[in-house]
Amino acid sequence: MRYLRNIVNVSVVTFSIAIGVHAYAASQAAKEDYVREPLPPGLQVIATELEGPVFANAEGRTFYRWPAAELRNGNAGEVQGKPTCGNEAYRESAGLMSPYPPGLELPEAAKRPSCAEEWPPVLAPADAKPIGAWTIVDRPDGRKQWAYEGYSLYTSMLDKQPGDVLGTTNLLHISNDDRGFNGVVRRVVGPKPNVPAQFAVYTTITGRSVELHEEWSVYSYDGDARNKSNCYNACLDGWEPTLAGSYASPIHEWTTFERAPGVWQWAFRGRPMYRHLTDRDPHSQDGADVPQWHNVYTQMAPKPPQSFKVKITTIGDTLGDEHGKTIYEYRCTDDALDQLLCDYPEAPQIYRFTVCGGGDPDRCAKTFPYVIAPKGAKTGNQVWGTMYVDPKTGKRATADQPNALNVWTFRGRPLYTFAGRNNYGDKTSEDTNANGWGEFGGRRNGFHAIVYRNVF
Repeated sequence: MRYLRNIVNVSVVTFSIAIGVHAYAASQAAKEDYVREPLPPGLQVIATELEGPVFANAEGRTFYRWPAAELRNGNAGEVQGKPTCGNEAYRESAGLMSPYPPGLELPEAAKRPSCAEEWPPVLAPADAKPIGAWTIVDRPDGRKQWAYEGYSLYTSMLDKQPGDVLGTTNLLHISNDDRGFNGVVRRVVGPKPNVPAQFAVYTTITGRSVELHEEWSVYSYDGDARNKSNCYNACLDGWEPTLAGSYASPIHEWTTFERAPGVWQWAFRGRPMYRHLTDRDPHSQDGADVPQWHNVYTQMAPKPPQSFKVKITTIGDTLGDEHGKTIYEYRCTDDALDQLLCDYPEAPQIYRFTVCGGGDPDRCAKTFPYVIAPKGAKTGNQVWGTMYVDPKTGKRATADQPNALNVWTFRGRPLYTFAGRNNYGDKTSEDTNANGWGEFGGRRNGFHAIVYRNVF
């Protein structure tokens, strides 16, 4: 039983409590450092609010790659050195996601873009030369394309301004399933985090989480001093110091200090690092329930809208609307060889209408109502936002369009609650009855609760 359940007998906690649970001392403005390396002319590294430093073109458009993965009936994606995202617009299903056979006409087939239209390739000049991990590959149409560590690079038509990372669904709370239930998603490409070799950094909804390479979360303790541990004796029953070799060298914001004769411990921004011995699973953040202990981030993600609430549920700490009802996001990749996204308003909405309303938009809107945003609501960041939608079509609308709804968004996608049908909707703040609603547990085409913290 989680510690927080023993001291707080409520199901909805305010953000002031929740953020105190997750975040440790640094400034909200602190940005992740990265390993510098040579870049081809015209390319750059830019800071993003969700994915940390990423590679981008001269206009600031984020780079993505599409590594091959296994699906139920075959593979999709690209192997190193061989771009396959081309100019052909697929009109039929590929049969990669059983039980659907190949050869079925895809929704809005005549309007379906080609892979290269949705994912423009990062083209290289004719006189471009390889540099470091950057190489040049030949596209099927004969043009040259930049590749990083062998994988061909693309931008996303969803990204509109520098710092956007709307083309990916690869957050930690959206796990990468080896069986490809999520479809073969694109991944953001960026420089390596400037961290010691035994650490890694993962993107989560709350920030860029520091973890050990074994994927155990790392924590800091309010009772410590700068570069000095005060966790000894009984404290060590629950916490293991993250030790450094005696010859480990400081790296920018990472330092070492001698916690005992000949025993060295890592500190990040002056805060000594630890592992929680009773974390049950990799990526778990259970230790942040213990007073004065916090997860460590290289940078924090923007906070959700102030009206949202963090709730304790059986699947973790999830987000709720102003009434405490669980908030869901919708995910979708189609069943063509190029695995295009179908979860944003400009994509065919029949995928969503089918899983939430049997193809009926009105029934869908009643079963999964949009999370309505106040008129004029602003978030001041690129992760959380608002948009107008037409509930009849599911498409983006204008503010003056009849019946248009102003709705909250996450990564440019509308958010929903679950009213359900036949008395099966979410009734209390603890309910997450629509989590996994849809195909393949909701991962390929369906709804998932927004898990704000991974503790179960």
